Amino acid sequence: MTRWRAWLRDAPLSTRTVAVMLVLLLLVQAVAFGIVRATVNAQVRNEMSADLLVGERVWLRLLEQNAERLRQASSVLAADFGFRAAVGTGDQPTIRSALDNSGERIGAAVTVLLDPGLQLVVTSEAAEGGMAASALQQVAAELSRDSRGSRIARVNRVPYQFVMVPVRAPTLIGWVLMGFQINQALADDLYRVSGVHLAVFSGTDDAHLSLVVTTLAGHEPVLTELALTQAADIGIGGETFVARHATLPTPRGVVRSVLLRSVADAVAPYTRLQLMLALVTVAGVGLFAVGSGLAMRRVTQPLAALTAATAALERGDYAADLGDMARGDEVGQLARGFARMRDSLAEQRREILQLAYWDRLTGLPNRERFRQQLVQAIADSRTTAKPMAVITLNVDRFKHVNDVLGYAFGDELLKAVAERLKQQVFREGDMVARLGGDEFAILLSRTDAEGAVRLTERITKAFEVPLAFDEQTVDLSASMGVACWPADADDPDLLMSRSEIAMHAAKSKTAGVLLYSPSLDSSSTQTLSLLTDLRHALQHGELRLFLQPKLDATSQQVVAAEALVRWQHPQRGLVPPLQFIPFAEQTGFVRQLTLWMFEEAARQWASLQLPGQPVRVAINLSTRDLLDQDFPQRLAGILKQHGLASSGFCLEITESAIMDDPQRAEATLNRLAAQGFKLSIDDFGTGYSSLAYLKRLPVSELKIDKSFVMGMATDESDAKIVRSTIDLAHNLGLSVVAEGVETAAILAQLRALGCDEAQGYFISKPLPAVEFNAWRTRWDTRAPGA
Repeated sequence: MTRWRAWLRDAPLSTRTVAVMLVLLLLVQAVAFGIVRATVNAQVRNEMSADLLVGERVWLRLLEQNAERLRQASSVLAADFGFRAAVGTGDQPTIRSALDNSGERIGAAVTVLLDPGLQLVVTSEAAEGGMAASALQQVAAELSRDSRGSRIARVNRVPYQFVMVPVRAPTLIGWVLMGFQINQALADDLYRVSGVHLAVFSGTDDAHLSLVVTTLAGHEPVLTELALTQAADIGIGGETFVARHATLPTPRGVVRSVLLRSVADAVAPYTRLQLMLALVTVAGVGLFAVGSGLAMRRVTQPLAALTAATAALERGDYAADLGDMARGDEVGQLARGFARMRDSLAEQRREILQLAYWDRLTGLPNRERFRQQLVQAIADSRTTAKPMAVITLNVDRFKHVNDVLGYAFGDELLKAVAERLKQQVFREGDMVARLGGDEFAILLSRTDAEGAVRLTERITKAFEVPLAFDEQTVDLSASMGVACWPADADDPDLLMSRSEIAMHAAKSKTAGVLLYSPSLDSSSTQTLSLLTDLRHALQHGELRLFLQPKLDATSQQVVAAEALVRWQHPQRGLVPPLQFIPFAEQTGFVRQLTLWMFEEAARQWASLQLPGQPVRVAINLSTRDLLDQDFPQRLAGILKQHGLASSGFCLEITESAIMDDPQRAEATLNRLAAQGFKLSIDDFGTGYSSLAYLKRLPVSELKIDKSFVMGMATDESDAKIVRSTIDLAHNLGLSVVAEGVETAAILAQLRALGCDEAQGYFISKPLPAVEFNAWRTRWDTRAPGA
């Protein structure tokens, strides 16, 4: 639609006029063609229904004619003097010969003589061994009660058409029974006469039908399905057929005939008519286009000179002849308008260049200007081999600011962001740009990843000062992504793209800042085989269980350990968790990792226990684990397999994982708590859950995020947050674990605040599970408070 509008705006007037008229003509023709097509389809359907009805009548008439042939042949035989004499004397050879001759003459499949009591006397050679006497006698009994003397009956699962006439001399001395099998010849006769295909089915009831004869050989399964479903339409061999179902009267079982008519055959005559109509339409449109073009050319020819003048103006030739400006018609008015426009083009050109490369609101370079600078910087750095970095920044909650405080305040917020970014980026060759909306970019031309991260920390610090405007104060924060050249990308567009990928990942994870990693990019070639590698690692024992100890903050005894997974890749070595855990969460494979960790922790649990010093193992759960309704049952199965109690484990859940689907997460947590697991809220303070919702959850522990704990020794705000969280948890009856304990001072401060447990690098980095007890023994021998 956009291209069509652009073409209507830029195409010559004559072309546009002719095009619009042609479109209108084509629309009229299309509507007419559609009406004709709909009418044809309706007519075809009506004709096909009529053809099928006629076909059914013809089919019944063929059966009636066969019955009449049988009846006449039976009557002739019954009236034959020699035959009656043979019947009267019981001359069976003569009777059999007469039955064979008569049946052969008319093509009867069955010719039988019965006595007045309907007992079988003689059977023709064609019928001997093919039918049981009891079946023939039962058919004869039914025919003796039928005034028409004709009936369709199933014998040995095959439908036959029977007639029976009496043999009198002059009293009744017997009955002649003759039968035709409903066979392929009858179906072919119907197709030759009416052009309607036929399929005949026989069965004990409507649910158990088998195909007897058909004129559509090779499609037996499809036809059988049609008979069972009694559908009105069916596709056979790439064609659509319309079906009509008719049940033939029979005393036992079901004999059904299905008549079919090909839609393609019925539509063929009309298709040729529609093709002719289409050819006439195309010819008419062509003639109309030629005629309209010639007419419009006469109208637009006076504009040719002015068109040439505009082309000169486009090249920058402001002295070009604009045609006859003295004319009083529309062309003259247009020429004078172009003259006025020419006088202001130079000024407008300068303004357009400004708009093309600079953002009017903030005064910063825009995306195109930033890209040009990045291309040039990469070209210069190829010779000097100096690294560079691109930081993409997105303002948090900007849409909320616009919705609540209005767009004017949003514009002021963007200008404030631009000013604070420019204050942090001042080195020659670096650049701050506004990419669009609330998204900014920073080019650091001689900076590696470490330097880029330091700058993001300064930006975060600068954003801590709230923005005040019109007596309204707003806290600023942003999500940032960092990508470095040439480590992350060698192409400028790819470098910007990967910086944005890292920014979006930081925003979704509320991480503040993230360096680009292939695991963040589901389209990265480095992650194409990662899922397969993870499955292989799980199946071939490449995963390793690591444990990070937790201390009782008061006694400094080891009371628990957090289970962590590491990947010992045969080629890559020890793969960092950030390179595969986020990818596993995106693809759902994290569920298999969680179960592996629980299984491995359960397997090694007994070896981690020392006499009188039990250790509880904590396992991290993901969002996908909480949404899996079968997850509690799987954990129970693992515990039962190893003979362990659930009290020996703690399950850690982040606030964000709970809030993705609170109802399902709460149901899963309730089941886990009922099984006896200790539940802990991980990274408390960085998520979105409310206290009212937290109160409903069956948790018994809060784990304070390390971002608050690590800074509490030097930042009074962090210390207040930690103190408040500990008081809050204790008032709610919850224990508290602080992670991120990096120094002895922090541990002492936590002990003074009443924190229950502590975890961090000061105590120990994550250890292989097999080394845990050795470290634990060394820790217990340390001096108190060391």
